[in-house]
Amino acid sequence: MAMPLPHHPGSLMTLEEWIALPEDNAYRYELQEGITLVSPRPAPQHQQAAYRLARQLDEQLPPDWDFLLEVEVVVRAEYPPIVRVPDLVVTKGGVAVPRLVASDVLLAVEIISPGSRNVDLHLKPCEYADAGIPHYWIVDLDPPIPSITVFHLGAPGDGYIEAPATAGQLVTTVPFDLRVDIPALLAPHRDVASR
Repeated sequence: MAMPLPHHPGSLMTLEEWIALPEDNAYRYELQEGITLVSPRPAPQHQQAAYRLARQLDEQLPPDWDFLLEVEVVVRAEYPPIVRVPDLVVTKGGVAVPRLVASDVLLAVEIISPGSRNVDLHLKPCEYADAGIPHYWIVDLDPPIPSITVFHLGAPGDGYIEAPATAGQLVTTVPFDLRVDIPALLAPHRDVASR
């Protein structure tokens, strides 16, 4: 069953109207400045990469931290609201709410999908930085080599500072000591198990 969308063309939704909508797992829904955006569920390769990244992070996160896959994040509650669904977030462990607010998120990760490149590379970094999310990663699975681009907040009001895209191994000390085997995000199942 498709989720009903506002029936008044051109009208913007409030956060309360968004929250009141029934759940629908057939599509991915986000709210961009009060406008509902609908996109297809991620492709299998995208889903596998998110799962494999989550597994790698799960083994390395400090005990008080955890990851969540595809959870709603209220980036801006004020009208017109913004609600995003990052592919993965790192947040304090034990979170048991239907959606997070931006201040709950330490790291947001987006995996670029067909049709999301411009939003993931240009719009979401601005939104996430304005919301105060300290770290943002963009995973690009496109050939020839998969990569991760890391962003972290600069001085107040300066937005994100972008590091060059990394292929192979991502080794970082922020927000924690982490090592990500980027090729393993796309490797055949048997190859992942042997790493």
